[in-house]
Amino acid sequence: MIAFQPLPDARAGCALCNEAAGVPLWQDGAWRVIRAEEADFPAFYRVIARHHVSEFSALLAPERARCMELVCAVERVLIEQLQPTKINLAALGNMVPHLHWHVIARFEWDSHFPQPVWGARQREPAGGAAARLALPLAELDACVVEALRARGAAASNP
Repeated sequence: MIAFQPLPDARAGCALCNEAAGVPLWQDGAWRVIRAEEADFPAFYRVIARHHVSEFSALLAPERARCMELVCAVERVLIEQLQPTKINLAALGNMVPHLHWHVIARFEWDSHFPQPVWGARQREPAGGAAARLALPLAELDACVVEALRARGAAASNP
């Protein structure tokens, strides 16, 4: 894990500029990846721009490609390690207009499936969601970090 530092071009009131917004796992010069702390969805990651930008189309083509490479890397780890029913990808930004992608492993047993994570609760997972994952969160996080490190320079990581 890494320590979060507010962005150099942080916007006042922007949670993703000024807060860790979850468990910081990895970063390079332009992007960071955190695990969201959502009890119902323990395998919920975010790929977040390290400069304040609100729309994907505002990025240059190489930045868009790098973003999608990171989103895909996280998605592949979740598929390979957890074998979820589905992966949800989203870049809404309605509540926090700072570019970030949600990468969420979904399971038939999760509290909201097949509804979106922001939808209506359907059930209570027996034993809690994190306990039902194929491996502990610390191990899953380590797999995510390794996959991201394998896809580029991570000089800012310990």
